[in-house]
Amino acid sequence: MPEFDKDLRSIQQARQMVLSAREAQKKWGFATQAEVDRVCEAMAEAAFGAAERLGRMAAEETGFGVPEHKKIKNQFASRAVWEAIKDVKTVGFIEKDEDKKIYKIAWPMGVIAALTPSTNPTSTVMNKILMAVKARNAIVIAPHPSAVNCCVETADLMNQAAVAAGAPDGLIHCMSEISLPGTDELLSHKYTALILATGGGAMVRAAHSKGKPAYGVGPGNVPVYVDRSADLDKAARYITNSKAFDFSTICATEQAVVADRPIASRLKELMQAQGAYWVSPAEAELLRAVLFFPNGTINAKSVGKSPQYLGALAGFQVPESARILVADLQSVGKDEPLSREKLTTVLGFYVADGWEAGCDRCLDLINFGGRGHSLIIHATNEDIIYAFGLEKPVFRIGVNTMGTLGMIGYTTGISPSLTLGSGGVGGAITGDNIDVHHLYNVKRMAFEISQPPEAAFQPGRVAAGSNQSPDYDALEKLVRETVLEILKPQ
Repeated sequence: MPEFDKDLRSIQQARQMVLSAREAQKKWGFATQAEVDRVCEAMAEAAFGAAERLGRMAAEETGFGVPEHKKIKNQFASRAVWEAIKDVKTVGFIEKDEDKKIYKIAWPMGVIAALTPSTNPTSTVMNKILMAVKARNAIVIAPHPSAVNCCVETADLMNQAAVAAGAPDGLIHCMSEISLPGTDELLSHKYTALILATGGGAMVRAAHSKGKPAYGVGPGNVPVYVDRSADLDKAARYITNSKAFDFSTICATEQAVVADRPIASRLKELMQAQGAYWVSPAEAELLRAVLFFPNGTINAKSVGKSPQYLGALAGFQVPESARILVADLQSVGKDEPLSREKLTTVLGFYVADGWEAGCDRCLDLINFGGRGHSLIIHATNEDIIYAFGLEKPVFRIGVNTMGTLGMIGYTTGISPSLTLGSGGVGGAITGDNIDVHHLYNVKRMAFEISQPPEAAFQPGRVAAGSNQSPDYDALEKLVRETVLEILKPQ
């Protein structure tokens, strides 16, 4: 038998997985709520039990992040997500409005194509599988090429748990042969009902270009404003540790501090006590050169790395005590690469004169690369907090919390998810944290509650002149004369 090229193997694998998933979903679509919940609980527990092993596997395969922190993300994406959705009804009648006589019925999408990133590979796979299967869908995952093994292992583990709990085999797939043509086949396949994309901007744009319903997430260039009314000890502790968490691989991680001038020096001191290392102007220039290419794209070699690694990469010494690197910045835009989203342990630091100027600086950062995503504010002045919430073009405003853990719903009441919508301003269909409610359709059974008007039962009357036929000869003559006029030499 001939050996096929990788792109052909990838295309064939995508086709086979979608077909298998479709057949399994046909059966799963008739599952009862009890069967659905039993299967999802078994998957969640299996993933939770393997959280440490899979976290370490993800860190080793990708070279990104901290294994212990990836364990936390895996635990969140399995048990915490399950606890949040376990009581959600996804089978049959899910809501009844007796006053309006409208009964809502959950209806699965079908086969979901899921794209997952290298920065949060195993946790995103867990999250998406749980949500998809809870809504009675099948799912086929296309992992990032640098995270294939850990994603396949995670999906296989959850599939085995699902089948053992009564799910049809073939409901959960993860591609191991990854290529652009193969991923395109998955997204474009006639049996793919929905695309669920988590990753970089180019991937999300591709997901939205297939003519399919798609949930995609844009980049997050998350600013954190620290007001003079803030609890500075808490703000310094939260910002530094949030940026250091898993070496800043979650898209909701703080990317730049905007400090109110009266407290800026004290905030810097407190952040330094937490492990923030302020780089010199010369060191900042070295970082600009290694973090980004001239066209503005991030250097993958810098993603999810420790401060010490980044210092060595850039060519300067970083103390072992450093947990993040901080650079004083003055401007935002293409001429300041460090004002971009930095998926690594580098943080920008701006000083603003008052909350209005801080508000403007945050808008600059959001508009440069994070429209629709998230913003964090540390303050106790409620007027300022509400002003930030009302005015910013983002869909998650974290108040006195970590960006990293708060915006995914770990430390806040936001719906737990690792796929964070950026809304219309960010090029996405929703600004929600994508959860199980986004992965099923709702049928509405509507009973009559008022009588139609009597006029609806009366015979219609023909308007005067409406039965006259058009004068086609006159129309043809007019068209011929118009064409000849256009073609006449000038």
